[in-house]
Amino acid sequence: MSGDGSVSLAYSPCPNDTFVFHAWTAGLLPDAPRPDVTIADIDVTNRLAAEGGLDVLKISYAALPHVLDEYALLPCGGALGHGCGPLLLTRDACDPAALAGKTVAIPTERSTAYLLFRLWAEQALPGHEVRTVVMPFHAIMPAVRDGEVDAGLVIHEARFTFHEFGLHRLVDLGEAWEARSGLPIPLGAIVARRALGAERIAAVTEAVRASVRHAWADPEASRAYVQQHAQEMKPEVQEQHIGLYVNAYTEDLGPKGFEAVRELLGRAAEFGAVPRFDPAALIRGA
Repeated sequence: MSGDGSVSLAYSPCPNDTFVFHAWTAGLLPDAPRPDVTIADIDVTNRLAAEGGLDVLKISYAALPHVLDEYALLPCGGALGHGCGPLLLTRDACDPAALAGKTVAIPTERSTAYLLFRLWAEQALPGHEVRTVVMPFHAIMPAVRDGEVDAGLVIHEARFTFHEFGLHRLVDLGEAWEARSGLPIPLGAIVARRALGAERIAAVTEAVRASVRHAWADPEASRAYVQQHAQEMKPEVQEQHIGLYVNAYTEDLGPKGFEAVRELLGRAAEFGAVPRFDPAALIRGA
């Protein structure tokens, strides 16, 4: 926290994040702490959290176990839901077993998408190795289309646009997770630096929740801000994106949301994809 009482805040330019945080960052919440905003892709915010320099960040749930000593999980503002998971895409329709020994492009290894892929592969391709290569998110679908890789792991708006690249959905990893666990899909978390203290974290939590509610009450207020950061994304895709990723769990994770987080990260820790952690560190506190 800065000496002037402001809090440093980082989130992605994705429409769900700009929609959620607009009211707070635009000064529409008079009782909220003043935010000092950084907008950066999720791989950057994951790194910033690992460095511990900022107060409040949107990160991937896959990054959470790495920073739990320094950051507390907030019960609101993030992305968790049903029917919103990552997709595994191929150029041609094929059986999932055909991926054995093949190459899959992924956006980063420290992502929930990668954890869901690992969990799926453990069950669908037992005893087989799949080689992964990290690529910038925007390069994955073209690489699959052009045959540079055998498959690609994609997230967010790619759910709505992969047909434009002539690609096939091999598996919806979110559906696979929901069928296996009976729980919603944890994607992105909001965390606050524990050094802020309980009172300040509570104020941040209330600001995030109030910002979500303001966005729902007046969706037109954030439209220009969302468009500004969505770059070339079509307006109808922005709307679909927000409708899918901003939901009741964004306002409050609730018991089911926290159970989903514990279950996913616990399973990932079992095969070494994330560090082991004390589930008590996920306490729904602030």
